[in-house]
This record gives sequence, structure tokens and C-alpha cells, in this order.
Amino acid sequence: MKYGRILLKLSGEALSGEQGTGICPEVLSTISAEIKDLIEAGVEVAIVIGGGNIHRGVAGATIGMDRTTSDHMGMLATVINSLALQDNLERKGVNTRVLTAIDMQEIAEPYIRRRAVRHLEKKRVVIFAAGTGNPYFTTDTAAALRANEIDAHVIIKATKVDGIYDKDPMKHKDAVKIDKLKYIDVLNKGIKVMDSTAISLCMDNEIDILVLNMFEHGNIRKAVNGDKIGTIVTNQ
Repeated sequence: MKYGRILLKLSGEALSGEQGTGICPEVLSTISAEIKDLIEAGVEVAIVIGGGNIHRGVAGATIGMDRTTSDHMGMLATVINSLALQDNLERKGVNTRVLTAIDMQEIAEPYIRRRAVRHLEKKRVVIFAAGTGNPYFTTDTAAALRANEIDAHVIIKATKVDGIYDKDPMKHKDAVKIDKLKYIDVLNKGIKVMDSTAISLCMDNEIDILVLNMFEHGNIRKAVNGDKIGTIVTNQ
């Protein structure tokens, strides 16, 4: 096994499926099944999930909403998604803990790094909710931060495409897939893998980002085993 401990970054939009907003039960079940497969293989799995299917902080700010208020709403949206994923995983027999950056002890544990690591060592899926707990930071940055804090071996960014292309493969049939990128090239070329803060944090701490299609069954398991899947962003 190439990666024994991973941080899986999911977008909130991915949970909405074809309906565009909200949470699609079928998509939630598909994601949970892939995660269960990883746990059964002995992988330690942490997850950061976005809230764009419910509310995006930046989008709220563009229509005149106070940015800090809008970002706090986005953080709460990630908690809703995290609880939905936890429920689905638990119903599949996977032990799960939700840890939030904003104190809400009635529904989730507060984020404490050592506690998160102990949960992972006990083979519980750890879902990090509410981003970093601060406005003006995205869940991409939260994923990079938490991955470094728990000493994850890689960040796996789950998308609907099988890697990074030189242009949008949904719009251009001649788009060419890139197998490997350096962080500095991602920053210089403005490639939209994760936001620049997250990319810089990963580059400085030498943690790789693997971009792949999560909705192709078994892709994450193959990546964890070392198969050439998706696109790797690395310092090497």
C-alpha cells in the first residue's frame, strides 16, 4: 500500500448529483461505499467536505451579503454535509466521527488534533467540518491544513473528471490529460486544482495532491495501492 493515511477532499457540489443543489442520496451512498472499501483495506481516512451544494461564502458576498456572515453560513453548510455523510457511513457499518472547527458539542466533537489522530489510529473515518473556523479561507485550505496536521500521506481531491487537463475536457474534445505537475507550475499557470493558499501550504510542507475521478468504482483504492490514476501534483 503506497498511502496508509489519506485526506479525501470532496466538493459540496459533488453531493448534489444531477439535481444541482442539496444532497442526492444515491451519490451519498456511492461515496460511502468507496470509503468503506478503503477502511476494509486498512487505510486511515480523513475527509474534508465543502458546502457549495447549500451555500458558498464567496457567492453570497457577490450579491451584497457581508463576507464574514456569508462564510460562516458556508461553514454551517459543510457541517450539514458532514452529518449526512456520517449517517450514511454509519448505516454501512463504518465507525465515523465528525470534528468541527466551530464549537457545537451537541452534534459533533470539537476539533483537537491529537483526538483526530487517535480516531484515525482506531480506524474510524474522521470528517473535518466547518472549514478552518475562520472566514476568507476555503475548504481547500482547510483540507491542506488538516492533512498537514494529521501527517496524511496524500490529499486525494475527488472530482468528476479523471485528472487535470490542459483545458476543460467538458468543453474541448482535444483536451490532453496531464499525468504530473509541479506545484510551482500550478501557481504560475493559474491551474484551478485548489486555491493558491492551499497549493502553497502543500508545496511548503511537501504533501502531494492526487486529482482523480471518484465516481469510477475502485479508483481511490487503486490510487492508494500505487496504481497510476489521475494527476499527481508534487514538488518532485
